[in-house]
Amino acid sequence: MDWFYEQLHPEIRQGIRIDRLIYEGRTEFQSVCVFENALLGRVLTLDGVTQTTEADEFIYHEMLAHVPLCAMERPQHALIIGGGDGGALEEVLKHPLASATMVELDPGVVEIAKRHLGSICGDAFEDPRTELIIGDGAKFVAETERRFDLIIIDSTDPIGPGAVLFTEEFYANCRRCLTDQGILITQNGVPFVQRDEYLDSRRAFEALFRYPSFYFTSVPTYVLGVMAFGCASDGTDAKAVPAEVLQQRYQAAGLETRYYNPAIHQAVFARPRYLD
Repeated sequence: MDWFYEQLHPEIRQGIRIDRLIYEGRTEFQSVCVFENALLGRVLTLDGVTQTTEADEFIYHEMLAHVPLCAMERPQHALIIGGGDGGALEEVLKHPLASATMVELDPGVVEIAKRHLGSICGDAFEDPRTELIIGDGAKFVAETERRFDLIIIDSTDPIGPGAVLFTEEFYANCRRCLTDQGILITQNGVPFVQRDEYLDSRRAFEALFRYPSFYFTSVPTYVLGVMAFGCASDGTDAKAVPAEVLQQRYQAAGLETRYYNPAIHQAVFARPRYLD
């Protein structure tokens, strides 16, 4: 029986049993593997690091999308940097947006997701509101004149090409691309073992935005504690939206979620003391 092992930290090694290999190969940028596991379903790895699994991707992607979108009044335009598996795109398109733009560096990941991870991306890439741009997300936000109500940074960890997506300069460029009510959402890893990543983003948000905050959610695949999501805006305090407003927006969008709900929205902004 084969196993997939990853060691992101010197003290911890994680293993997932490979019950059936679906795809293994390289794109222009990285190695890609998709395999099945009896508990987690299909698992996507990039350069030997687990990215998402069929079993719990809904937690991660719902929390990326619905926390900010339910916090705003009639958002129209969303931008996703990264997110080649299509999970975040599928979730934002559950809202009545006018457009959803994805800027993904690696077209190979998108094609693999379409072929092998349909349960995660659904028909998101075929939605007429979707605009897929193959390119550098950091360059896009530095140069575009477009404005977005939501920017989601659905990136890998700050290693290699993904490192630029965790800098203050990049966050400042994202801020420039937001509408007056717009919200920036970032994935900031598991701060129990990635504390510097979390603190660096927190310092940048506090320097740049009127409403800098984080929310926290447990995603089983990302072990060793809760995962942190950055949430920053100059016009919307996502943690202060009244429960009745969240419920109204949730129902108006006709959302059918498996994890997110308005009560969870309010609860996840409570910060564990060890991250003060």
